[in-house]
Amino acid sequence: MQETEGRGGVAMISLGCAKNLVNSEQMAGLLTAAGFNLLSDAAGADAAVVNTCAFIGAAKREAIDTILALGELKKDGSLGKIIVAGCLAERYRDEIALELPEVDAFVGVGGFGDIVSAVTSALGGVSYSSFPAPETFNDSLPRAVSTPRAWAYLKIADGCDNRCAFCAVPDIRGRYRSRCAEDILDEARVLTEDGARELIIIAQDTTRYGLDLYGERRLAPLLRELASLPSLRWIRLHYLYPDGVTDELRRETADNPKLLKYLDIPIQHINDGILKKMRRRGTGAEIRELIPRLRRDIPGVVLRTSIITGLPGEGEVEFNELCDFLREAKFERAGVFPYSPEEGTAAFDMPRPDSDTASLRAEIIEQLQSRVIDEFNASRVGAVETVLREGREGGVLYGRSYAESPDIDGVITITDGSVAEGDFASVRITGADGADAVGVIV
Repeated sequence: MQETEGRGGVAMISLGCAKNLVNSEQMAGLLTAAGFNLLSDAAGADAAVVNTCAFIGAAKREAIDTILALGELKKDGSLGKIIVAGCLAERYRDEIALELPEVDAFVGVGGFGDIVSAVTSALGGVSYSSFPAPETFNDSLPRAVSTPRAWAYLKIADGCDNRCAFCAVPDIRGRYRSRCAEDILDEARVLTEDGARELIIIAQDTTRYGLDLYGERRLAPLLRELASLPSLRWIRLHYLYPDGVTDELRRETADNPKLLKYLDIPIQHINDGILKKMRRRGTGAEIRELIPRLRRDIPGVVLRTSIITGLPGEGEVEFNELCDFLREAKFERAGVFPYSPEEGTAAFDMPRPDSDTASLRAEIIEQLQSRVIDEFNASRVGAVETVLREGREGGVLYGRSYAESPDIDGVITITDGSVAEGDFASVRITGADGADAVGVIV
């Protein structure tokens, strides 16, 4: 978070996904409006707010380790108070205060709007907790955007109704609820007027947008309205449920000049038996049919997916089927995760491979995908791509094209030429450096 001036020093630490980051920015916006000074370092702060993730075991460990580290700062007197917000607090609200006595206030996912009261109470020496229903949170609060000025996330819905057997998100975040289009467009105008040239559309399932509010899927019409904003140049889609990628959405992606030819479609697996156990809608055959259709209908499309290894029911046969499919589909981008058994989910007590096997299989998939990425980068050599410059590292400029989403897909290193941060340039791809592409401005 960027530092701002104010009456008291509060450090904001955001863990987990982009959707969580938006909530952190909303809390930061409320704290700034209340006169607090946002700090980038917890050491020396009057208070630290950590917005936690609790989606899988690794995220929970990161959250707890962060809180314990803040506790050490508090113990040695370099930090005043600790406020824990978000998914970890929500999921373990009955146990967390006993397990983490160093924390002074707790705010669940429905209580993000109460962050000023939480910080004020903690600074006053009064313990505080806020756990209203997740569905009551106003997702249209002003934000103190923490991403580079040229791009921002735009959350169009929260919660989830899919109820995948391995996922605890519906119990943490509540039912799916779309934001009204007018609020989304108003926020998009503010973001673009403040310099954002790329908006990244996020939700637990963006393809479901509008079903609860309008009785029909309204993602494609929303994208057309967003594209009418004069200062907006790029729109990027994340978290598309496979069966929600409709003909209308495919046409919109192909025809809308501001909608990037980049689709993030988490499939998790391809084997029918596992998909059924995991309560995923659709079949392996439907996924197999979808991928070539997207490549046919949207020339040059870059596809990103998410894969889980070690799911209940995954033996060598099922895993090999997954590997064979990935070699065939050639997703240009992929996030690969070993299965994390989560208490309270339908899959928790299902028989499954041990964690070492799940981790080993994840490594195999990562190696497979690294070869696909190498092939993709090699295929780009000589092409001229529009690149949004993001920053400079070690004296070298870097940016992203339509094929790279921030923080997850790598960058394009610009070895020759100059362009101002936040501006676009035409870059000829000359090679690759690991997962990153390399190019020169033309």
